[in-house]
Amino acid sequence: MWNFIVKGGVVMAPIILGSIFGLAIILEKIWFFRRIKIDVVKFAEEVFADVKAHKIPRAIWLCDKNSEFPLAAVFKAGLEKAALPPDRLEKVLEQAGANQVQRLEKRLGALASITGISPLLGFLGTITGLIKAFMTWEQAGANITVSALALGIYEAMITTAAGLMVAIPCYLFYNYFISRIKYLSGELNDYAFQLVEVIRENREDGKA
Repeated sequence: MWNFIVKGGVVMAPIILGSIFGLAIILEKIWFFRRIKIDVVKFAEEVFADVKAHKIPRAIWLCDKNSEFPLAAVFKAGLEKAALPPDRLEKVLEQAGANQVQRLEKRLGALASITGISPLLGFLGTITGLIKAFMTWEQAGANITVSALALGIYEAMITTAAGLMVAIPCYLFYNYFISRIKYLSGELNDYAFQLVEVIRENREDGKA
């Protein structure tokens, strides 16, 4: 393996560095998404039940207890402003939801950059390798041999393969994370709307 890295030339250094950062981001995001996994239906039903029973402080406590979960953070923001008119409450929840989506997207920009740059670095290595091969050919002239061209060709092929080997898994995981975020974002919007309705109905029942 080390022999292949050396034959890949200096362009292999940023490709390897990108692979390390990419792997670190992927592992961190996998751990993060596993950590924020929660029974959303059960949690939402408990909060709604507390609101309907006029136990908003208990509902806020329940959100604090589960504060690492995006839905709990959104619910807490809404419950703390439950006295606001429905239209203003919706805006509070929208902002809270946007903050949580931003939290979910953290470091994905870096992963996208690694996905895009790695094959470009591989292509750069291909060009520099071919330049070396042609320069060697020019210097050797009619006495050129395959072994003399091998170093440049190795660099061209190895860097191309390395760039793709880094980019492909990063691209797959990036799309997976984006799909998870879209699903969670839709879930946040749906339950935030339900919370507004529950608070509004609870307020009307209190007046009655």
